[in-house]
Amino acid sequence: MSRISIAVGLLLLAGMGQAEDWPRFRGPDGRGVVASDLPTTWSETENLAWKTRLPGKGSSSPVTFADRVFLTAYSGYAVDEDNPGDRTALKLHVLCLSLSDGKLLWDQTISPSPAEQDANKRVIDHGYASPTPCVDADGVYASFGPSGVVAFSHSGEQIWRQEVGTNTAGFGAAASPIVFNDLVIMNASIEDGSVYGMEKSSGKIRWKTDGITKAWTTPTLVQTAEGSTEMVLNQQNAILGLDPATGSKLWSCDAIEDYVVPCVVAEGETLYCSGGRENKTFVIKSGGRGDVSESHLVWEASRGANVTSPVLVAGHLYWSHDKSIALCVRASDGEEVFRERMPTRSRVYASIVSDGKHLFLTTRDAGVLVLAAEPTYREIAINHLGTESERFNATPAIADDRLLIRSDQYLYCVAKPNK
Repeated sequence: MSRISIAVGLLLLAGMGQAEDWPRFRGPDGRGVVASDLPTTWSETENLAWKTRLPGKGSSSPVTFADRVFLTAYSGYAVDEDNPGDRTALKLHVLCLSLSDGKLLWDQTISPSPAEQDANKRVIDHGYASPTPCVDADGVYASFGPSGVVAFSHSGEQIWRQEVGTNTAGFGAAASPIVFNDLVIMNASIEDGSVYGMEKSSGKIRWKTDGITKAWTTPTLVQTAEGSTEMVLNQQNAILGLDPATGSKLWSCDAIEDYVVPCVVAEGETLYCSGGRENKTFVIKSGGRGDVSESHLVWEASRGANVTSPVLVAGHLYWSHDKSIALCVRASDGEEVFRERMPTRSRVYASIVSDGKHLFLTTRDAGVLVLAAEPTYREIAINHLGTESERFNATPAIADDRLLIRSDQYLYCVAKPNK
């Protein structure tokens, strides 16, 4: 192999996480990409390390820390769309499983808030356990929207529970918590029109910033050239930069004039911000102060997705559009490279994840489409797990050369033999 080839390979790897924990929604730094050795084909009889029946439904993604997998679920109510049952029977679960064999290690339940939504088709599409937990060495932190944020130890002991507003809207809760130093940060735009910084050890609210509008998105932490950390939150009409230690607003940029679901993806100081029903993408530079709408805008385009977040691999952005379209644009200027109808023809709620070589596009009910992570549309495989009754809303996780795929009934672990 030439020195140039080696150098290019090292540069590509530098832009993605290495095999490590997947501690939050969309993994390290919320990018959805880690270098890993994953199979590209699997089934119930091929490259399936284990599968575990879950005690409830949910759309949250699994997260991992060391040899543990954590996720959330709900049971007792709205499990059957035709017969939702009695809302007083609703239970919210935080689960811990073994990464090596899928064994359920503990299952802790909490009672929902009386303000929780009644079941309807929109709510049942996603359920009452959509936000993804986050985890670090000190605990696991889960959000249940109007039912609050709860912290558990790795052994399953409840440490604290904190309310962050009880409003509900549309499909329900979606934003996931993140950890910053000794804080758990929660975007509670839907529940309270605010974002919260809570002490990780006690749940005590250290700061609260109001004026967060129609943002179902999870915040992104960004390192500036000066070495400081900014928290970027994409909301209706503006992208915001905040100090994660205090919640102070540092800068804003005019942006999407609609509700926002996708997460911001950061590459150095460049921020890729997408969303809205018109599928807009704004690319800006971080590190400014005040109104940076003109000074820090790199490009904008009517390309992107309404629900799913993109991944950035080797200078290209990739989306799995919620209307079953695979999209690639050049990250430097927004030029569209390909837009292809996915052969699965199924709705998509899950965001793409990537091992740096492949793109894994999870559909609700038509399998996982595997594409080459390159600016030419190339299908590698379509892989199916489960039964026709299962729905796959959750974004997968990658950990220790394993792909964790969550349906509303099972958690599946896909890996090459001996991994």
